[in-house]
Amino acid sequence: MNRVRYILTAVLCLVSMAVANEASARQLNDKLLNRPYADMRIWHLGFSFGTHVQDLSFTHNGYVYENGETWFMEQDAFSPGFNVTGLVSLRLNNYFSVRFSPGMYFGNKIVKMYDTTNGNTEKQNIKTAYVTLPLDVKFAAMRHRNMRPYITTGFMAAFDVAKKRSDFLQMKVDDYYATVGFGCDFYLQYFKLIPEIKFCFGLRDILKHDRPDLVEEPGKFKFTQSLDQVTSQMVVVSFYFE
Repeated sequence: MNRVRYILTAVLCLVSMAVANEASARQLNDKLLNRPYADMRIWHLGFSFGTHVQDLSFTHNGYVYENGETWFMEQDAFSPGFNVTGLVSLRLNNYFSVRFSPGMYFGNKIVKMYDTTNGNTEKQNIKTAYVTLPLDVKFAAMRHRNMRPYITTGFMAAFDVAKKRSDFLQMKVDDYYATVGFGCDFYLQYFKLIPEIKFCFGLRDILKHDRPDLVEEPGKFKFTQSLDQVTSQMVVVSFYFE
């Protein structure tokens, strides 16, 4: 429910900004265009900041521990993270462009583990600091006064540089995502403001199945043994300045 609330709030912000920008344009002059030739440049530079939520999807295998315990994992809480990126955009034609926006994503995932046999529970807070390398293709509609909606699709590589601990579950350093998003260019007097929502879908198993760090704590290995794979997803809200 928290994740849905974040998405709805972001969508409402986008709609309210579009309405406010349209009303302002009409009050001044319906023919007034801010930065009318901004989209004609080949290269565009900028930056962004925003927030995101990280999610994990668990595939269980029904593993039964030697004392009869059967453990299941779920992410029962979502905490908003912070992200900041740069932006380099290459214009291909009037509608398409290619964007590269390297940056950092700071966040965490709270995983709840419960034993269906005895009712025992455990929790783990998985903190992440991702270096991200997203590459997107952007398709923009025709400009309408001082706004221009668009959609994106692409690929993102992410590398976790946070310090790893010998905890119940441990994730791999690298992850890869297919991405899809939408947003709107708002042409202001001196720059473009671009709010965007992006959905990121993990493409690989990120769980570390080999845990030599748990040789002295074999009881913790049962959580890893209970899982076939773990995949990651993210919902990202960004505000670009170009």
